[in-house]
Amino acid sequence: MPAYLIVQGDITDEARAHYSPAVRPLIAKYGGKAVVRGGNVEVLEGQHDGRRTVIFEFPSMDAIRAFWTSAEYQPVKELRAGGGDLDIWAIEGV
Repeated sequence: MPAYLIVQGDITDEARAHYSPAVRPLIAKYGGKAVVRGGNVEVLEGQHDGRRTVIFEFPSMDAIRAFWTSAEYQPVKELRAGGGDLDIWAIEGV
């Protein structure tokens, strides 16, 4: 069953922009691919808080967990520490 890693946030330190090119190959290694990367949001009901949204599709929740806890991701994760205000979720698909 597919699963999704959802990131919503604001980058406050553009000097930390080197995180994105470093993390993309790791996401791919664990079977992930970007399905949403920013873009215009059309509010149909309710509110959007204006933060950028990125969604990655993975083959499973186990694949997301394997990526998130992998030894090779930990130093890459440190590249973005303090560089923004992020909310990150994993959710199962159907």
